[in-house]
Amino acid sequence: MAQQANTANTVLFLDHSQALGGAEYSLLLLLQHLDRTRWQPQLACPAGALANAAQQLGIPWHNVPLPRLRRSPLALWDWFQSAASVARIARQSGAKVMVTNTVRATFYGALASKLEQRPFVWYMRDFWLSEGQPRYPQLDTFLKRVICRRATAVIANSAATAQHLPCTNVTVVPNGIDLSRFPKNIDGTPFRQTQNIPPNATLVGTVGRLRPWKGQHHFIEMAALLAASQPEAHFVIVGGQPFGEAGDYLHRLHQLATEKGLGEKMHFTGHLDDPTYALAAMDVFVHCGDPEPFGLVNIEAMAAGKPVVAFGHGALPEIIKQEKTGLLVPPYNIEALAEAVGQLLQAPQLRKTLGQAGRQRVADHFTIQQTAVHVSNILQKIVEGTQ
Repeated sequence: MAQQANTANTVLFLDHSQALGGAEYSLLLLLQHLDRTRWQPQLACPAGALANAAQQLGIPWHNVPLPRLRRSPLALWDWFQSAASVARIARQSGAKVMVTNTVRATFYGALASKLEQRPFVWYMRDFWLSEGQPRYPQLDTFLKRVICRRATAVIANSAATAQHLPCTNVTVVPNGIDLSRFPKNIDGTPFRQTQNIPPNATLVGTVGRLRPWKGQHHFIEMAALLAASQPEAHFVIVGGQPFGEAGDYLHRLHQLATEKGLGEKMHFTGHLDDPTYALAAMDVFVHCGDPEPFGLVNIEAMAAGKPVVAFGHGALPEIIKQEKTGLLVPPYNIEALAEAVGQLLQAPQLRKTLGQAGRQRVADHFTIQQTAVHVSNILQKIVEGTQ
């Protein structure tokens, strides 16, 4: 063991988040599955849930606040100070490479790599440098070009994400999950019991942070269309606001469900740390938000053996194979969404066939072991100076 520790190369990962979102879950899985005989991952991020989870995995953690870069006279000073802290950590830890996991972390990591003269990998998991489509697209493109030139390598989590990057050094590495978390025939009965969902009701669900761009309002509109023709169906929205976002979206969703007359057929669970049992309880999984750079929950639903119905945009066509692992419908067409879900609710054998094929597709293309190998190969090229 001592020999392995001495020969492994240190890699410093950087993330700005205190909470756990999709990017952070993907990062934790990667940290856990990188070959420790070759790599010693360390994490720099603020104190919080991400730091706690990393330490539970035995990942050395460095406390670095990475504040939002606001338009203020102090913004440049905050940027420099935190970047200098990251550079110092990279030097003291002997990191061969730095990897930035979020957009905000990338701004700090790019400067830190310049200060310390160390290579860094930009792991891009979003379309834009802002949460939504930028107000100034030309500025977004300009800043991306600056980061592209600074980065030794760029990893995009999907071809859809890569298409938004003006870089020549992009490698697409799909997100992966730990398939062992989703054993076959996992029992969703306890979840139904806690949510007062009848055991024999067909259940349609969606999972995601409660944000308008995640499309939970589209889900409710779809449910209202289905309720008349599928009186036995129930619907569940799994998700909360783990990042503490302000706003009245949850209230608006409850209000919409009431206006549509869904009553006790619409269930809200709030945030769940582990949606595995919720997915197991569903008969059909629905993804009806704005274009996703990836959409990790879709492969989690497929791993749970559930057919997926989704808007056919963003990275979803890369994940879901039409009429083989699920059904894709025209974006924002609620009628087509309801029709596709209704088709599956009336065809139990088709649901089973699509679900089994989806699980196999995850095993073939979207496991964390495959992701870790791809990332490891990129890091190896950088360490060897061939990247």
